[in-house]
Amino acid sequence: MKVVVTGASGFLGRHLLERLEDHDVVAVSRSGRSDPRFVVADVTDEAAMTEVLQGADVLVHAAGLVSHDPADSRKLLNAHLTGTEATLAAAKAAGVGRVVYLSTSGVLAVSTEPKIHTERSARPTDLLGSWPYYRTKWFAEEAALKAAKNGLNVVLLNPSLLLGPGDVDGSSTGAVSQFMEDMVAASPPGGLNFCDVRDVADAVVAAFTKGERGQRYLLGAANMSFREFYGVLARITDTPAPPLRAPKALRSVLAWLPAIGQNGFASGYSTTRYDLELACHFWYLSADRAEQELGWNPRDPLTTLADTVSDIEWRMVQG
Repeated sequence: MKVVVTGASGFLGRHLLERLEDHDVVAVSRSGRSDPRFVVADVTDEAAMTEVLQGADVLVHAAGLVSHDPADSRKLLNAHLTGTEATLAAAKAAGVGRVVYLSTSGVLAVSTEPKIHTERSARPTDLLGSWPYYRTKWFAEEAALKAAKNGLNVVLLNPSLLLGPGDVDGSSTGAVSQFMEDMVAASPPGGLNFCDVRDVADAVVAAFTKGERGQRYLLGAANMSFREFYGVLARITDTPAPPLRAPKALRSVLAWLPAIGQNGFASGYSTTRYDLELACHFWYLSADRAEQELGWNPRDPLTTLADTVSDIEWRMVQG
């Protein structure tokens, strides 16, 4: 089977390539790499992607940009919407049999109160509209759903926060590394869902043959308040949990006074104002549909956290 993977140099992409060693794999990158499986192409270039996708049985479109800074809005729109539209048009032109599009649970599973979301939940457009990363991923997901309606065999996977070993640049596992570096003095008032990057890679492979066209599948393993999350990390690392818990009103303060924290916080948090605002919300979900239709069977979330901690510790020692 010929499989084309965009975003192959990312956290998930690297794990996915490990699972595709028995396939004919083409990994798309904007710059050259020593790995012979990689080719240079830009996902926003439809003609270039059409050439890359010739003869492909499956396309995994996982390319994207992670930033919550409004200053990056144009870059995010280009990477997510323009890149997705161009790549899906190329897939259709090349006659690709199956497309697995990697979205994010955050385009559906987020709220101001602790609520469990499913694929049937209403999209929180009021929240997404103010967050450039999730807004552009929402637009890109709509483009994927439109392509499915127009005949392309697209299935959408919506994983939550990816944890586990191998996050080289720390863009996904930052919440864990910040705790380990004693950079969290107070637990934010919201909650998160996370899952193991290795399990998501398995779900991508499963979606080559499972899942309905034009449907999305939420992928997650554990819903936890940030206080619970840091409590578990404290037990794993044998270090104290944050002694303070930020008030629920922090979310409203950040919304009312958008300049607060633009240049950092004097105490309590070593994070951006934008990431803190996200942490004042709840990102809870149910992965029941993925369990039933994709065979999603995530490992124990405590194992994921322990492996994440071990990997970060190893990287710290390596310098």
